[in-house]
Amino acid sequence: MSCSLLEFCRLQELKTVRDFLFPSQKTESVEEKNQTDNELSWDSSDWESEWDAGNNKEEESTHGATVGEEATGQNGPWLQDCVVSLSPCSDLLVLAREHKAAFLSAKWRTDDSGREEMTLGVSWTGTLSTEEGECVSSAICIPLASQKRSSTGRPDWTCVVVGFTSGHVRFYTESGVLLLAQLLHEDPVLRLKCRTYEIPRHPGVTEQHEELSILYPAALVTIDGFSLFQSLRACRNQVARAAAAGSDVIQPPPLAYKKWGLQEMDTIVDHSSVGVMTLCVFDQMKNASILGGFHASVKGNPPAMSQYVTVGAGPYTGFYYAVEGSSQPLLSHVALAVASKLTSALFSAASGWLGWNKNKNEEEAVQKHKPKVEAATPLGIRFGLPDSRRHGETICLSPCNTLAGVTDDFGRVTLLDLARGIATRMWKGYRDAQLGWLQVPEERGEREFSPSASLPRRHALFLVIYAPRRGILEVWAMQQGPRVGAFTVGKHCRLLYAGYRLMGVNSVTSQGWQLHTQQVCLLDPITGALRTVNIPFHLALSDKKSERAKDMHLVKRLATILKSSDVAPDILESEARSVLLEIKHPAIKMQALESLLANKNTPVSCLTNITCALNDTLKQQDPEEVDTALLQLCSSQLKLLQLYTDIHQLHSAADTEADSENQDSLEGIEDELSRVGPTLQRYAQFTSRPSVSFAQDSPDSPLAPQVFLSQMECAEDGELKVIRKSETEWNQLGNFMFWRCLCGKSPLRKVCDTLQQAGISPQQLLSLLLSVWMQREKEVLQKPAEIVRNLHTLLVALSNMNGAVEESWDTQSISPWWQQVRCTCIGSHNAAAALLAALVAHRAAKASITSRGDSKLQSEWEAVSLELEQWVVCVHQLEDVLVLQTLLLVPPPQGTAGGATAQCSIKTLLEGGTGGIADSVSKWVFRQNMAPERLKAILCTRQNNDVDDQPEQREEEQRNETEKSDENSDRTAELLVALCRRFPHSLSPDLVFAHCCWEYVVQWNKDPEEGRYLCWAVEHLKLVSSPHIQLGISTMMWSTFIVKRFSAAAFLMEKVGKAPKDRLCRRDVGMGDKAMTSFLSGCVQLLQILMEVTGVLADSAVEEVPAPELSVEEPWGGAEGPASIAELALEQRGVHFPLVQHHCLLASLLHAAMTFNVKVKPLGLFDSKGKNAFFRDLTTIQLMPSGDMDPGLVSLRQEFLLRMLTGWVQAIDDPPSSGPAAGSTPLPSSGPKADWWPSLCLELGSLLQVNPDILRRHIVCELYNQGLDPRAEEVMLEVEDKDVLGSQLLVLTGQRLSYSLLHSQSQTQAAMELLARLPPTLCTWLKAMDPGELRCPLVPLPQTSRLVGRLIEILPENHAQYSLALHLLEAVEVLTTED
Repeated sequence: MSCSLLEFCRLQELKTVRDFLFPSQKTESVEEKNQTDNELSWDSSDWESEWDAGNNKEEESTHGATVGEEATGQNGPWLQDCVVSLSPCSDLLVLAREHKAAFLSAKWRTDDSGREEMTLGVSWTGTLSTEEGECVSSAICIPLASQKRSSTGRPDWTCVVVGFTSGHVRFYTESGVLLLAQLLHEDPVLRLKCRTYEIPRHPGVTEQHEELSILYPAALVTIDGFSLFQSLRACRNQVARAAAAGSDVIQPPPLAYKKWGLQEMDTIVDHSSVGVMTLCVFDQMKNASILGGFHASVKGNPPAMSQYVTVGAGPYTGFYYAVEGSSQPLLSHVALAVASKLTSALFSAASGWLGWNKNKNEEEAVQKHKPKVEAATPLGIRFGLPDSRRHGETICLSPCNTLAGVTDDFGRVTLLDLARGIATRMWKGYRDAQLGWLQVPEERGEREFSPSASLPRRHALFLVIYAPRRGILEVWAMQQGPRVGAFTVGKHCRLLYAGYRLMGVNSVTSQGWQLHTQQVCLLDPITGALRTVNIPFHLALSDKKSERAKDMHLVKRLATILKSSDVAPDILESEARSVLLEIKHPAIKMQALESLLANKNTPVSCLTNITCALNDTLKQQDPEEVDTALLQLCSSQLKLLQLYTDIHQLHSAADTEADSENQDSLEGIEDELSRVGPTLQRYAQFTSRPSVSFAQDSPDSPLAPQVFLSQMECAEDGELKVIRKSETEWNQLGNFMFWRCLCGKSPLRKVCDTLQQAGISPQQLLSLLLSVWMQREKEVLQKPAEIVRNLHTLLVALSNMNGAVEESWDTQSISPWWQQVRCTCIGSHNAAAALLAALVAHRAAKASITSRGDSKLQSEWEAVSLELEQWVVCVHQLEDVLVLQTLLLVPPPQGTAGGATAQCSIKTLLEGGTGGIADSVSKWVFRQNMAPERLKAILCTRQNNDVDDQPEQREEEQRNETEKSDENSDRTAELLVALCRRFPHSLSPDLVFAHCCWEYVVQWNKDPEEGRYLCWAVEHLKLVSSPHIQLGISTMMWSTFIVKRFSAAAFLMEKVGKAPKDRLCRRDVGMGDKAMTSFLSGCVQLLQILMEVTGVLADSAVEEVPAPELSVEEPWGGAEGPASIAELALEQRGVHFPLVQHHCLLASLLHAAMTFNVKVKPLGLFDSKGKNAFFRDLTTIQLMPSGDMDPGLVSLRQEFLLRMLTGWVQAIDDPPSSGPAAGSTPLPSSGPKADWWPSLCLELGSLLQVNPDILRRHIVCELYNQGLDPRAEEVMLEVEDKDVLGSQLLVLTGQRLSYSLLHSQSQTQAAMELLARLPPTLCTWLKAMDPGELRCPLVPLPQTSRLVGRLIEILPENHAQYSLALHLLEAVEVLTTED
């Protein structure tokens, strides 16, 4: 109930506006400081300005600084250098500087909490000046009222009026379209101000006419508001028509204005048009005698005069009075100019509404032809406030037109009484101050009991002063009142005060309107916030006149007492009680009581005593005078405080009292606990790991009475209702009521009786009990037997309360009471606590049904009850969930991806659909980083155990398991096997592998760099035994995740013509080059699986393979949710085998090109049919390549395959030093050295119509070239055309021998002698050989000798080079013997 600053709007893109208006600062701020993310923050150095920098005079806050004030430089606060104007409706803000301007319009947006809030965003930016050298000197936003009958007070549109240093005044729409321009005086425009219609508060107040006043250095122009309103509407309509269709020009009505030449004042910088006034007869006679002397005559009726007040120098303030009728209104030449198409500077802008189709010459003529400027009517000063050293800066007129605030260069703020022409008050120490006024109406509630209720509502007037040098905003009561509010707001804000409302309103149209306008706004350029000042009416009243003000003072005093932490409780109680009893106003008394009850430092005894005293006082008063709401609040809070005290005392009582009560027998629960005991222990081991928490969040912390009161609400019928605010507070309340009862430290039945007598419904108590039971799961598992017995006692006690179990409940139907317990267990993520609660509730429900059966003398109560059946199902489900949750809690091995432990409940599993359980297990397998082989081994163990339970078999498997992994993984395997036994259908091996496959491919899609994920997904897919599921999942994987990246990889390699670099792979495919190689390998494997499965299903036409039947366990039959992966897989259509083979061929080519870095354009190896078939849906039938291929294509394919084989041979590259044994070195099963590359190449060759024998011969030659003779001999056996191979190997042998004899650095004498003995033909042939082509020229001579022997074997005797081979054999033998 005091002054406050309320933010009602926020500016967006303020930094963009600053950079637009100050382009020079944009580069500087970037250099000085890194760009921040916050659009509303910038370098603080821009805001530092020296106190005495230049003559920066703050202009009147409504309209903004003049051009001359921009001398503060780059380091000054930028907003003070701008012309700023805010519409009174707060829906349009104009920021202008020099020739640029930005318009910000209102926009509504939803914040993070879902609340609608208003913002101002940039709607238009541009240049306003049209003449060279002119700048914006003043601006004003005038909202124009709507003329529609349905209007309720919102403006139709807003006109922006801008004054320039050239003397022009131009009128714009909100979107920057020029409507009208006037040159009424050839001096710079100093200030624009507006006056609009105000509804008279009293019958005697003169109605003021609307007008726009324009101040020049020595003249004042006032434009009649009605004339301006009609002209602007006509101009806007003309613009709209012309924009739509270019219609005929319509003549707008002329502007009626008066122009006064203000005389006898040296300089004028600001003005206020007070309005029309009439002197009383005494003042009229006084003025006449002073001006005309003793013989002056006096007219019968006092003349009406317009009053103008100016500020400046010589004198400091001037008062001018223009008698109505002394000057005829001038008519601007708007109509004449429009009719004759002769435009003055009024219509010079291209966006003006007149010259739509002017050519260039006409425009130049217009600029040369200046309009006629009417002469001003001289107006002498009546009187002033002379002060030769003081220079006035701004004047701000009050809403009631009787007072004005004036600022000057001495740092003073002067309050003027305009009726008497005197200064009534002065404040010092406000240099560069900005002023605004606030008129606050009296609240309606205060008038109802006032003796003057029939009179008009009173209004209080406050002056708002913003002192930028001190960064403080002050509110002063008028005229001689105190300061009622002060706020620290920062030194660079702007106080925006309009002083007018909507234009175009009159006494008829304004009836029933609610004009929503802000009087004073503070703009903070740092945060972009627009705030308004909220002042209660009673602050204008003295303590003598207002009890409310005194009450508010007492409320502040109470708040101060409550804030102090070192006050003793007894002093606090006495002080607070006296303050509360002293407050008179019921609403304020209620506010004070609520603040007291909400104070956390006040003890409960103090609260009880104070509330009780207040309650007694109210009861002693006359019932008709007592406020019923206050009395009801007192009685209800007293009841709640008593309840809190009673429960607290019961919990604090001796423990022995409770021991005798908690002896309920709970038959059979021990058997149940022993059955689920091992699982509970294992679950407790995983959940009891240490975790970090804050002390104040501990459930053992005591519940403050204030929190208890905030969650309780008294209904009119006396019942208590618990309000569920947040989960934390709900759990705190449950802890306070029931935890000590569950631990056996409090008397259970007494607590239940107290709560029942208080009137809390059993359903809410049950909800609180179950919430604390679920929350304290760790403590429950430490002593389950004892706490379970106490829970049973509490549950029975609550169910015996009135209103718990309905009297009319038929035991054969579902009970809402027990259904509530079941729903809590079903939705809880605390599996162990939920299971224990269900076991207890099952026993209690069974006992209740039994007792009801006995009481109704029904001997057949043993018949199956629907309620008990529901409990049996619920308990079974909770046991399943407990085992599953225990497995999910197993921590992942160190160094794995990990992630948060998945929480499951019956509800989440049912909502997850039939595949929800397998999905949870697959996510766990991923977190455990479990290899597919390991998972297969565990599932096989489970199957073997199911089939054959012989102890020897089990021992042997356990021994094998122990050899494979450590003790922890054994325990994990046991848990998984136990879970699979509980879910034989939902966790069948095929479903587990299918879900694991899908989980891994999903994770790979999130992080494609992890190629291992895709590899393991394919491995899991291979383990699925059902071909139908395999086919469906392969198809879904391909279409959902693979084909998009696969096509991107193919197009990228086609584009670059080789294996792309890492950067290109990341850009186009979304993964690095190594990951892309692994990805292409996965694609090949996936497509091969598809081909195999399609083949199996095609071959099964004779012996059909039935599709598997998917089923779920009986308790889980009610699952509702998305279909499982297996169900979706079975719904997939079959694929077209040739199309799959076609894609597999491309994938193999891409994989080989990436692995061996071969240059190739992969799509160029196929004809047009082949290219068109790629990346199509695999289920469709496409036109595939057939018949013989073009020889050119076959040649390209052959070249690629040969390069691929060369790459493989270079990759295996066994060291030659290993000798003959090198051939026996086994090759790896994956990577570039894998042993399957040659066979793959031959398969590709047969598909690509390349002669396989050419490929085999190439392998043999490449292996010999690499010095891998043993491997070459193995492949040589498969070559068919031995003649060609012999010729190729002969050249290779010659190169080896040539290197040994001619090019080796260690040439021996024997070698030279041998060379001399060789036949001339052989010698010439050897010299022609180039050993540089050999990658491994230095081969042991025995290997070369063996190679020549092979040559002699495969070359026929009639071969042209047979004799050459014999000579080679002889030469090699000689060399060998000499070595």
